[in-house]
Amino acid sequence: MRRAPPKSLPSLVEPGQKPVRPKDSGTLIVLRRQGEGLEVLMGRRARKAVFGGVFVFPGGKVDAADRSVGVASDLAPDVLTRISKDQRRARGFSVAAVRETFEETGLLLAGPADVGSTKHETWMDFAARGIAPDLGKLGYVGHAITPSKRKARFNARFFFAWAEEMSGELGGSGELSDLDFFPLSEALKLPLVDVTEFMLLEVQRRHGENLAPREKYPFFSYRTDSPYIRYS
Repeated sequence: MRRAPPKSLPSLVEPGQKPVRPKDSGTLIVLRRQGEGLEVLMGRRARKAVFGGVFVFPGGKVDAADRSVGVASDLAPDVLTRISKDQRRARGFSVAAVRETFEETGLLLAGPADVGSTKHETWMDFAARGIAPDLGKLGYVGHAITPSKRKARFNARFFFAWAEEMSGELGGSGELSDLDFFPLSEALKLPLVDVTEFMLLEVQRRHGENLAPREKYPFFSYRTDSPYIRYS
């Protein structure tokens, strides 16, 4: 099933760029309920960063250590198999999303557990606290691959979590400025790239279903430099 792409702000396509291989990455859409509506955590990337100057969800590329740390709880089995037949690789997307969210916002989705032996700075912090990623509290939103003709290209998996199931104080590394929870309708008015806008609209569509698991999820990609969306 295909749906027309949303009307968006800046395109991700960089004309003239030779195709590059995408890097696995994980993104976390942090939500909280406000009355009958939703608020979403977003921040603005620095001008010189990838997706510079626009608002994004916390997230980033999968580090090698993300595929080997212990977890407090695992992703739902159907989500793991949907992402990849290689469960270690599949799990890495969600672990990276949890780690990047902690680094960029200060918020933790974690429970008591042992991450195991690691030399990764963030996972050493988790180990010192006696906590590990609580992946069982993640919901799945969708998959996106940014255009082939882009210097920095990502094979991204989008997850969501409820702010009330997280701990920590909003702050983080400073990679995201103007970091705050925005009503979903207001978030859609911020400067966004097309992938971010689409995933916000997907959350908005699923809000009426209380974001319950689905049989089909979106895959956002590009064909001839134009957004192409299918559900499977």
